[in-house]
Amino acid sequence: MTSPLPCLVPDWPGLPANVGALSSVRAGGVSQEPYGDGQGGGGLNLGTHVGDDPAHVAANRARLAAILPAEPAWLSQVHGVAVVDAASLHGGVPDADASIATLPGAVCVVMTADCLPVLFCSTDGLVVGAAHAGWRGLANGVLQRTVAAMRSQGATDILAWLGPAIGPQQFEVGQDVLQAFRDGARDAAERQVMSAAFTAIAGKQGKYLADIYSLARTMLLRDGVAQVAGGEYCTVSDAAQFYSYRRDGVTGRQASLIWRK
Repeated sequence: MTSPLPCLVPDWPGLPANVGALSSVRAGGVSQEPYGDGQGGGGLNLGTHVGDDPAHVAANRARLAAILPAEPAWLSQVHGVAVVDAASLHGGVPDADASIATLPGAVCVVMTADCLPVLFCSTDGLVVGAAHAGWRGLANGVLQRTVAAMRSQGATDILAWLGPAIGPQQFEVGQDVLQAFRDGARDAAERQVMSAAFTAIAGKQGKYLADIYSLARTMLLRDGVAQVAGGEYCTVSDAAQFYSYRRDGVTGRQASLIWRK
């Protein structure tokens, strides 16, 4: 079925037939610049905290909800590691950066504009999850917490999809970010892999280009999640499709969502 909204459907090998997943793009809504679609049309900004007209955000969220089995379980993301049950929110908006669901129709969602959205599902499709992973959350274990929460609900083999995020040619970071991942490595081999995700920038002492997709794959592998798809987008470089805080400063937010059918 063709969606009435422009969106990305994950190219996700092995995704069970009883699981739905998508990522929104900046087109298809009613928000005006700097939250528009970048082409002079309305943007599908879904963030209530970025200065957009609340009525526009509400209209955009309604458009998104119309193609989903239920209203998404929105979170107040704080770059932390808290994980909640999407089916238990009942309209509340907790401070959390990930959610899981076992109840059919409960929609897990995270919003991003350069940070990494990661969608999860068990291979039997009975447990799903979504995590918001900026570098702080990634280094502090938000993906591990999400995987652990899913396993506590019976998930054994888990698949992951890395949604649109800042690409490895755009993500300039300082020594502190490199050190955070090095310090968090579990052994020398992992520390080496972590370090390889950072490329020193010529002429910029203490500055690196970081590959957040590679870092996420390493963090997932340590917890036995080896079947990882996605990671081909760059929100900064692709202004036609994505909002990007790093590129534009004042901008909207797109969403990545997953649910059991």
